[in-house]
Amino acid sequence: MADLAALEAARADAYARPLETIDVARGELFQAGTHWPYFERLRREDPVHYCPQSEFGPYWSITRFDDIIAVDSNHQVFSSEARYGGIAIHGYEGMEETMPMFIAMDPPRHDEQRKAVSPAVAPGNLSKLAPLIRERAVRCLDALPIGEPFDWVQRVSVELTTQMLATLFDFPFEERSKLTRWSDVITSIPGHGVVETLEQKTRELGECFAYFTGLWNSRVNAAPTGDLISMLAHSPATRNMDRLEFYGNVVLLIVGGNDTTRNTMTGSVLAMHQNPDQRAKLDANPALLPGMVSETIRWQSPVAHMRRTALSDIDFQGKRIKAGDKVVMWYVSGNRDETAIADPDRYIIDRPNPRRHVSFGFGIHRCVGNRLAELQLQIVWEEILKRFPVIEVVGDPVRNYHTIIHGYEALPVVIPRRL
Repeated sequence: MADLAALEAARADAYARPLETIDVARGELFQAGTHWPYFERLRREDPVHYCPQSEFGPYWSITRFDDIIAVDSNHQVFSSEARYGGIAIHGYEGMEETMPMFIAMDPPRHDEQRKAVSPAVAPGNLSKLAPLIRERAVRCLDALPIGEPFDWVQRVSVELTTQMLATLFDFPFEERSKLTRWSDVITSIPGHGVVETLEQKTRELGECFAYFTGLWNSRVNAAPTGDLISMLAHSPATRNMDRLEFYGNVVLLIVGGNDTTRNTMTGSVLAMHQNPDQRAKLDANPALLPGMVSETIRWQSPVAHMRRTALSDIDFQGKRIKAGDKVVMWYVSGNRDETAIADPDRYIIDRPNPRRHVSFGFGIHRCVGNRLAELQLQIVWEEILKRFPVIEVVGDPVRNYHTIIHGYEALPVVIPRRL
């Protein structure tokens, strides 16, 4: 939770200001953890809300669960196409070129390119990956200090998700820290940590793309294998991609395979610390673990929003959305919608129907790697339960300055003892 005084101040501001002046697309709100009351008011009073002026220009906010599903399901009107702005509220502002990626495409290209990489996260491959995920989790957790503070984000969440990403790419394992850095750079806002300027971000992304171009060149001329780059290089739908399309899909796979799982893994430790009664439930009944995983993904909402662009005028919940308008689905708000989820602000690992959330999106763009994310989180917690009766958070979480990646830069913890 945010500092209580800061949260109360945000609540007072959220309900005092005129509705038309509410702008939820502010990185400082997410960094402080004070975004919640603004979304609460929008859900209650103006769930399809127009913000006429923001850092990213005018935009619509969709804040209720059912409305988010309605927009996410209607790709005929609400487009993901990169040429219209793509999937993030900031679009491609400040960039000389757009980078199409399959999540920022409409059918049929979306479906063809998604199909090219989906075998990597198909059930059969997940069953093969599970022992490796467990082996790495065991090694990582057994190396953690007892009775000494450390940063859970770096020691566990970053390390385990980066190892998995390296495996999916068949990336040189000894150089896997490059993937962590590039993921951070891709999602960074210049001037707010990670990179200082747009020029620095562009330069580091150029290094990333050059490296992956080398991987592509080595694999396009080799026999097909099961890694993501080989799949892209050999699939009829993607093997003739132009340069920018390849770069876009690299960006998507790096961030999608890293940031979301990493931040949910950290969020799970914070949630259990803040709700010790739920940890007691889990200790007493480990069979609750699948529900705990889904509840954590809902509670954390690692992707705060996805953006669409209206292709035509449409009347939506009493509002007139015009062609070309930017429409933002706030998953972080939909997952706290009181009209769709009982006690949505509470973390309840045995709630009925825990998979009822919008963290993975909905419709054709539903997260292709959702089952892998759930598998990683489940295995990590299976191994935590065997080792650590408590993980104490001993300082404030350091949240990132972002409106799309809802996550953490650091979480200081202490493990008092092993079982």
